[in-house]
Amino acid sequence: MTKIKLKIATPERVVLEDKIEQITLPTANGEITILPNHLPIVTSLKPGEILAKKEGNDLPLATSGGFIEFADNQLTILADTAERVEEIDEVRAEEGRTKAAKLLEQQQDKSEIDFTSVAAKLEKELARLKVSQKYSHLKKSGPQIKIIKDEDI
Repeated sequence: MTKIKLKIATPERVVLEDKIEQITLPTANGEITILPNHLPIVTSLKPGEILAKKEGNDLPLATSGGFIEFADNQLTILADTAERVEEIDEVRAEEGRTKAAKLLEQQQDKSEIDFTSVAAKLEKELARLKVSQKYSHLKKSGPQIKIIKDEDI
């Protein structure tokens, strides 16, 4: 069976590198699912849930946006941020969401805060909370995700 060689990287680290059967991504044009032998695509990633499938297991991640490139069964995701479900601190995410929501509500003088960055922060925290709550059962006994090197693939 043909698989997709996936690499998800942020400016800080490689979050996930593995072979998968499929992946669902939030893009600027809506949610898409990529299967092996999909047509080549380059598009932007918006904040939300990334859901990869490997051997029948869900590998959920939260992202705040970025870009994807798929060609020849290789998918590269360059994400602004990406966190596996077991890495998400739900308390911190809720605090961030609350703080960003308050800033948006209080925004009377547009010069005081950058509306766009606060809205982006709110979207990021909402995505983190959604993924964390939706897949909380994986935090305790989740699938073991390991980073593999190119020479292992």
